[in-house]
Amino acid sequence: MTGPSLIERLAGYIAGALARPLPPEVIEKTKHHVLDTIAAMVTGSRLKPGVLATRFAASSGGTPESMVVGSQVVTTAVNAAMANAMLAHADETDDSHAPSLTHPGCAVVPAALAVAEREDASGEALLRAVALGYDVGCRIGRAMGGIGSRGVSGHATHAIGPMFGAAAAAAALAGLDARGVRHALAYTAQQASGITSWARDSEHVEKAFVFGGMGARNGVTSALFVQAGLTGEEDVFSGEFNFLDVFCPDRDELAGWVESLGTHYEITETNIKKFPVGSPIQAAAEALTSLVAEHGIEPGSVAKVDVALPPNGARIVDDRSMPDINCQYAMAVILLDGGSLSFEATHTDGRMDDPAVLDMRSRVTLTGSPEFADMERQRPATVRVTLTDGRVLERHVPAVRGTSDNPMTREDVEAKATDLIASVLGADRARAVVGAVWALDERARVRALRPLLQDG
Repeated sequence: MTGPSLIERLAGYIAGALARPLPPEVIEKTKHHVLDTIAAMVTGSRLKPGVLATRFAASSGGTPESMVVGSQVVTTAVNAAMANAMLAHADETDDSHAPSLTHPGCAVVPAALAVAEREDASGEALLRAVALGYDVGCRIGRAMGGIGSRGVSGHATHAIGPMFGAAAAAAALAGLDARGVRHALAYTAQQASGITSWARDSEHVEKAFVFGGMGARNGVTSALFVQAGLTGEEDVFSGEFNFLDVFCPDRDELAGWVESLGTHYEITETNIKKFPVGSPIQAAAEALTSLVAEHGIEPGSVAKVDVALPPNGARIVDDRSMPDINCQYAMAVILLDGGSLSFEATHTDGRMDDPAVLDMRSRVTLTGSPEFADMERQRPATVRVTLTDGRVLERHVPAVRGTSDNPMTREDVEAKATDLIASVLGADRARAVVGAVWALDERARVRALRPLLQDG
């Protein structure tokens, strides 16, 4: 007698997620990621991808079900999920999951928030749905082969994994039973799209859609389709031309990961960024800020800066056109700004052409170190500063603050979120948002967050 199939186990787990308590440490970690993603949404509402997404949502109208953060727009859950997800990845402050090569938070949290508002769900339900979304989306990304899929097929794990995560979170909040979840997964598979050409987007707008907006929109659509009575394929993971055959070179790996649902929580392996820059820059920024703080390095005393990162990470952030994913620019700003790397500095395009910045950037050399080739997940860095007097100062960061190997504390996450939210909504509102998220599991209605997160 055989046990339940992969689709039976997965659909049953998703359908029962809101009735299943989470371990205390998972609840706490989920709050960290909800708060971190909300902070990304708030700041993203003022950046180009967020402004355009909000404008689109406002022009689309529709039944007023869910808010668009940082605005007065209230629209359908589908439109709100898409817009808020683009806000969440309008820059590089959102979380990331290295083993699956995904940014789960920017799609899963907006999708869960939009459907929780629509369904008038509780804060506890929202937390359980978010943790579920990370579990499902990251497992799909793992099955797609992570970094390997990018080089082999061009499929974007960044788009497809979070899409399934958003669908799972939305399906649970929409109250779908196991058969309904099967149909929602089928509609999600049909909408699965995204190719790695997003890397050529120089303004982060298409990237915000691929990483966040598309997945949140499609996942919520899948769940609400089925809630409205639409039916579909019973098992999109088996049979001819199934999802795994088309998208997943490591298809057999998914079965093992589904078996671990309820014992392994992917959110515990998800990274939160300490600095408002791309993930590969994080350890280098930590190393250099600590060196400046410790030694009082002045810009004029710097002869050169050598930065060593894992090879793939170095390639991603090597002298890019956007300030928040340009390692040389980040290093220059840290030295020029007295050891700080602010949100403003990393989101001011014009500063990249400032003569002082260009001069300092010319002293920075970035190398993809073979020594770090198998350490992309830990995101280590070594920074060596050679001073004009001949002294050499070096700092190695083996696992950047915020990774699962060196996680941020509640206080770390609160400090980052408070700073980001206050920059848009003010200090009093920032403190209120932080308090509300820490108490989410005691909040009867997610809709009560709306006045805290809307503009005006």
